[in-house]
Amino acid sequence: MEELLAVTGYKLHGFKRGEKVKGKVAEVTNKTVYVDIGGKSEAVVSEQEVELARDYFKNLKPGDEVEGMVLVSENDAGQVVLSLRRAAVDNRWSGLEQAMADETELTVKVREVTKGGLLVDLDGVYGFIPSSQVGRELEGDLSEAAGKTLRVKAIEVDRVQNRLVLSEKAVSEAEEIAKRKQALGAVKMGGEYEAIVVGIVPFGVFAELVISPKSKSKVKPEEEIKLEGLIHISELSWEKIDEVNKVVKVGDKIKVQVIGVDEENGKLALSVKRLTGDPWTIVQKKYEVDSKHEGVVTKMAPYGVLVRMERGIEGLIHASKMPADKTFVEGEKVSVFVESVDLDKRRLSLGVVLSAKPVGYK
Repeated sequence: MEELLAVTGYKLHGFKRGEKVKGKVAEVTNKTVYVDIGGKSEAVVSEQEVELARDYFKNLKPGDEVEGMVLVSENDAGQVVLSLRRAAVDNRWSGLEQAMADETELTVKVREVTKGGLLVDLDGVYGFIPSSQVGRELEGDLSEAAGKTLRVKAIEVDRVQNRLVLSEKAVSEAEEIAKRKQALGAVKMGGEYEAIVVGIVPFGVFAELVISPKSKSKVKPEEEIKLEGLIHISELSWEKIDEVNKVVKVGDKIKVQVIGVDEENGKLALSVKRLTGDPWTIVQKKYEVDSKHEGVVTKMAPYGVLVRMERGIEGLIHASKMPADKTFVEGEKVSVFVESVDLDKRRLSLGVVLSAKPVGYK
C-alpha cells in the first residue's frame, strides 16, 4: 500500500475528533449519507442525526458540497463518522427566514403549555406561540393544545438569538385578519367616528368602531368590520379622571378621534378629549402671574390643595403656601392668585388671597 501511494503521489489524510472538514455527497440512503472527504473510505453520517434532521438530508443529492465535523475518527468499519448538524441547523433557519418572508404556513407540534403561550417543536427547532397569537378556538383553554399539531406562520426569526416566534392566529383567522387590515386602510388618522363602549378597565375604555372596507355608501352587514380601539384614561377628558366608570358605561355611544393605528394587531388608539379644544391654550393669557381668580377645591393632599379653575385646568396651592389658620373643604370656593405658570408641564402654582395678609404674603 505504501509503495502504491508513493507511486501515485496520493496522501491519505488522517482525521481528528472535532476537526471541521469539507466534502462532497457520494450517496444518500434512508439511514445515512456517505460523504467523500478524501479519506481512505467515505465518511458516514450517524443514523440518529439523519433522523433528527430528515427534511434536510432528504434534499441532499450526490455531488452536493457539505461541511461537517468529525465525531469519530474511525469506527469499527474503518469509516469516519461525521456530524452535519450545523449545516442542517443553518439550512433550517434559512428555510424559516424564507417562510416568514413568503408568509408560508408551517406545521408544528405543541410540546408544552406555558404561562405566556405555547412551546412548540418545528422539525427539531423549538418555537414559541404567545397567547396573543393564538386564535379564538384555542385561547379559551390553552391546556387543551398540549400534544396537538397546529398550522402556524413565522412572525419573528432570529437565528443568532435562537428565537422563533410563531402565530397560530395568522392561519386560523387569516380571512378575518385580511379584512381587518383592509378596514384599517379605510381608517383616517385624525378622523372622527361613532363608537360603542365595549369594555372598561382601570386604565381606560375599549370602544368598537364599525368600518366598511369598501368606499361606497351602502354595504352589506357581512362586509363591515368591527375594529376595537383603546381610549386611554388620559384621553377621555382634559380634566383628571380617577374612576373611568364614573364617566362612561358599557354600551354608551360616543364620538372618538383616531390618534394611532396598530396595523400588526389591528387595533386603534382613540381619543375623546381631542374633539374639543385644549383648555391650556388660553392659560398664558388668562392666568398671568399675580392675576386673581376664583376656583373650587377638588382635592386635599399632603403636598397641598388642588383647585379647579375651569374645565381641564387645575392649580395647586402648595402646602408651604397654605395659611396656618386656614382649613379647606372639598367643593369650597376659594380666592387665589397665580404664582407661576409652567405650560410645558401644565402646572399652575397658586397662592391664597387673604383679607388680612401676613407679612411677605400677597
